[in-house]
Amino acid sequence: MCLGVPGKVISIDGMVATVDFWGVWKPVRLDVVDVDVRPGDYVLNHVGFAIRRIPPEEIGETLALFEAILEQAPAGDLLAAEVRHDMGRPEDDEADR
Repeated sequence: MCLGVPGKVISIDGMVATVDFWGVWKPVRLDVVDVDVRPGDYVLNHVGFAIRRIPPEEIGETLALFEAILEQAPAGDLLAAEVRHDMGRPEDDEADR
């Protein structure tokens, strides 16, 4: 499954951003984003690469969608498991079994 997960850019060093995914900070490459990214922006991450900057008018809706997936998915839901895995929260993997 291919899934992008939104996160907030905390800092940038060259082409690597530190991005906050619901409290988990991970490095994310910015090489393929075609617009400037700054701390405070939100990006959609896929396998360690930011694939686009999320426009400010879409951030609320995007985060609400992912929070609904994480909070409302029943145990064993594969989409929720994939989101948690991509967020780097292996401790949550148990919730999906």
